[in-house]
Amino acid sequence: MKKLALGIAVSLLSLASQAQSFQIRSTDIQQGHQLDNRFVQNGSGCSGADISPQLSWSGEPAGTKSFAITVYDPDAPTGSGWWHWTVVNIPRDVHGLEQGAGDRNTPKVPAGAVQGRTDFGSPGYGGACPPMGDKAHRYHFKVWALKVDKLPVTAESSGAVVGALVIANSLGSAQIVALSKR
Repeated sequence: MKKLALGIAVSLLSLASQAQSFQIRSTDIQQGHQLDNRFVQNGSGCSGADISPQLSWSGEPAGTKSFAITVYDPDAPTGSGWWHWTVVNIPRDVHGLEQGAGDRNTPKVPAGAVQGRTDFGSPGYGGACPPMGDKAHRYHFKVWALKVDKLPVTAESSGAVVGALVIANSLGSAQIVALSKR
């Protein structure tokens, strides 16, 4: 019985260590801070630059075969949140995306990576634009370590489909939650 308890404790410590070592960083956004206007929607009443922020990550769990990025607003008044960006099939040797990588017209995502359709109706990054006077919305910029090389996703795959496939194949995730209010 002691050996079983010790084995479980070691496994839990290993998982906790992996979770603590997987990190996402950005030179453009900060945990709990207001998004700069560069990363805000250009449209829908907002006048931002609609540029995706720089993101980098490290410390992924053992067995990672690819990465995915999701940007999701759970506070959108839709009953199901709002998908602002999805990118999957990022090769395992890639550990960052430059600012503007999610451009809708000239994406700069790594070869083989696929941007799914956002709730704005097209693939590519769509910036924050919460309703005027609403509470600050939380924007979850999340990198996922996946146990598969590729997910069966196209540019027409919805955020919900991408999210379900990512979660089903996740080895771990790291996130920065930024805010936007107007």
